[in-house]
Amino acid sequence: MKEMISDDLQLAQLGHAQSFERQFSKWSMLGLAFAILNSWAALAAGLSFALPSGGPTTVLWGLVTAGICNLSLAASLAEFLSAYPTAGGQYHWVAVISPPSLKRGLSWVTGWINLSGWVALVATNGVIESQLILYITQLLHPNYEPQRWHQFLIYIAVTMIAFLINAFGSRLLPHINSFALAWSIAGFIIISVVLLATAAPDYATASYVFTNFTNSTGWPDGLAWLLGLLQGGLGLTGFDAVAHMIEEIPHASIEGPKIMVYCQYIGIFTGFIFLIVLLFVSGGEVNAETIISSPLGPLLQIFYIATSSKVGAICLLIFPLICFVMAGNSVLTTSSRMTFAFARDGGLPLSRLWWKVHPTLGVPLNALLLNVVIVVLFGCIFLGSSVAFNAITAASVVALGVSYGIPIAVNLAQMRRKLPERAFALPEWLGWTVNIIGLVYTILTTVLFLFPPFLPVTGSTMNYCVVAFGIILLISVIQWFTDGRKNYEGPRVTIGTGEHE
Repeated sequence: MKEMISDDLQLAQLGHAQSFERQFSKWSMLGLAFAILNSWAALAAGLSFALPSGGPTTVLWGLVTAGICNLSLAASLAEFLSAYPTAGGQYHWVAVISPPSLKRGLSWVTGWINLSGWVALVATNGVIESQLILYITQLLHPNYEPQRWHQFLIYIAVTMIAFLINAFGSRLLPHINSFALAWSIAGFIIISVVLLATAAPDYATASYVFTNFTNSTGWPDGLAWLLGLLQGGLGLTGFDAVAHMIEEIPHASIEGPKIMVYCQYIGIFTGFIFLIVLLFVSGGEVNAETIISSPLGPLLQIFYIATSSKVGAICLLIFPLICFVMAGNSVLTTSSRMTFAFARDGGLPLSRLWWKVHPTLGVPLNALLLNVVIVVLFGCIFLGSSVAFNAITAASVVALGVSYGIPIAVNLAQMRRKLPERAFALPEWLGWTVNIIGLVYTILTTVLFLFPPFLPVTGSTMNYCVVAFGIILLISVIQWFTDGRKNYEGPRVTIGTGEHE
């Protein structure tokens, strides 16, 4: 009981009353964090990014590079989380450590970028789930030609499933997230063993798996390899979910930072092993072009090659499919809490409407509904143009990365002296090292992920991520001048307002 009171008092010191029950254990919160990363499944689903941009060397060693850099980012943000365990996350941290003249503006922009990244990530999970379902249909029925509206309907269905679970099954969320962690690890082990058994002895050579380089992008080899880092970025991003859910876990300032770092360790380890397995059972260079261009997607095509069975390949794909369903649920949970927190501090239009916890359900129902409406609107864009929708999903990775980099940059600019005493504190030399690595990686990937993936550039191969990210910034600036400049002061004290005491 003493530690529970300590959590509430620490939140009170940050200006907020306890709004949610702290019902997540450290294991169920780790389950939520890893359900969002689902690194081995997400990395496998992102093979289409890396295979043309360097082949196996990008797939494996790109993951190692992205893993080191994302682990550096996670460790850097873990220090902030330990000092300020509030659901606001990055925008709150930026506000409390920035110089007074920059506090409001930097916090505002960070909040909008971070929130946009999370809402777009909800949509991204819906797209991946709908794509996997269509891949299964195409494998079973080779003459089937998927229409864009088919995927749209599946996308809406999986989004509504996530909403219903979040709205009406909030007390089940810790159990669902614990199951998600167990399911993901079991899927990783079962698929790896089955693939190695069924593909034997027709494995690719070790030379192909660890040293083969293939570049079909049209870019110079070095740049192509760097562009392939998008696979690792997609498979390891979203670890700030722990920050936005931190008000629902006991011992927040101690356990939260650990979970943020642990989910990266698990993701890098499982992802690296799983990608090695996939490359070995793929058959090597003779099947490389087939895998890259397959209408079934690289992952299902590799399953089919390894098992020589449609049923077997589909059964294996069920594991990552359910992983993504549970990830979609966890991402919506996190995005709604981020929406709630930013509205609580006055960062959104009609903030009082989104800053409400349903008295019976115990969840920010209005924030959940807002997220669902925006995600459905994203789906309507997809009906009109798949290129535009791909830009929105790619922007989620860029937006989250930028939101990680801003507080780190502000902290470095002030010689790492602005954070108070905290439970999770890195040694000074290590803190400087991981901060610099994380910031350089953020700057590099933010620029790279705006590049078109292939040359020559056409209307259908252009990377419109820069347009989507530009729209996010434009909306943020317009909202600042129409509302935020007058009403937003950064994190504010809400204790005593009568809203959520």
